[in-house]
Amino acid sequence: MAGPCSARLQGDVSAFTSALRTLVNNPQFSDVTFVVGPEQQKVFAHRCVLACRCQAFRGMFAQVPVGSQDSSSSVPPQGPFILGNVQPEVFLAVIEFLYTNSVTLNSHIALEVLTSSVEYGLQDLCKLCVRFIKDTLNVEQVCEALQAAVAYGQTDLQQHCLAFIEGCTAAVVQTQGFRELSDVVLARVLRSDRLAVDELDLVQAVREWAHVSSAVLERPVPEVAALPVRELRLPLLAPSELVTLESHNQRDLLIPVESIAAAWRAHALRKGSGVPSRLCRPRRGTRPRDHHRHLEPHTK
Repeated sequence: MAGPCSARLQGDVSAFTSALRTLVNNPQFSDVTFVVGPEQQKVFAHRCVLACRCQAFRGMFAQVPVGSQDSSSSVPPQGPFILGNVQPEVFLAVIEFLYTNSVTLNSHIALEVLTSSVEYGLQDLCKLCVRFIKDTLNVEQVCEALQAAVAYGQTDLQQHCLAFIEGCTAAVVQTQGFRELSDVVLARVLRSDRLAVDELDLVQAVREWAHVSSAVLERPVPEVAALPVRELRLPLLAPSELVTLESHNQRDLLIPVESIAAAWRAHALRKGSGVPSRLCRPRRGTRPRDHHRHLEPHTK
């Protein structure tokens, strides 16, 4: 006699997703409320859905109310849970993903949703955000995207952003996003050989960045700029450009005197002696100067 047979059969997934979508921010049958953003917008949800989809919410809902003596019998808190540091549209995108495994993104919220996905440990949502950001990247947003990618360890997005910057460097360095980069991320950008901009323009862009950072951080220009300035390739500049650079440098001391002296020494010796080899290597956008043929890129 044959044994019983069993099989798992799947119905229409889209119909199931559509049904769950009707529960997103629907007060009917909801059992938990969030108060979101400075506007204190109420967002309604269902604790069982959020808890089974997200460990962070499970932990939030499992907290014992203050003053409770019996953790085993206490009723999990109903809220409202105050989330003042997240925008309602961003939080609703997270909720939509938890209910439907899909998300509606736009360029205004994608980076913030990425941030939330990392905070809530939602790897699949993180991947969707990265895909959207890569597909919609533009000159105005690429630096902010790169900063987020570095902060959250998104290597693939970092590489994509850097390649984008390398393709249109002259435009990117004029953006507000460039001026808001951290010193670590800016230094990483400046290490690239493929930046499509001349070194003199990069020096000016870093100077503008440094003055903005100095004002925001309330620290001296030389201090905030110490890391990225090391990546400027001063030996590539012509003598007349170095003279002008020294004149400008007297006003803000952006560049250490020893770095300028090393560039002059490279001119005097007609080679990159004593200068790290990377600082003598022209970038993709470097304008040729007569003295470049004397530099020795492989000199240590």
